[in-house]
Amino acid sequence: MPKQKTHSGLKKRIKVTGSGKLMRGHAYTGHLKTNKTHQENKNLSKQTSVHATDEKRIKSLISNMR
Repeated sequence: MPKQKTHSGLKKRIKVTGSGKLMRGHAYTGHLKTNKTHQENKNLSKQTSVHATDEKRIKSLISNMR
């Protein structure tokens, strides 16, 4: 059976930490930032971890990344 390729769209959006955690960016940051508060924009700019229920599926898609 051939090897599974890394999902090229997902590898640009997910970062793998040294401990193996998956980090992602927040939604709602593309535009209309002036309607959001400064605190909201600060919190949305930070990375957050991928939810535990999605980790197995995402790790299979980016299995060749690390």
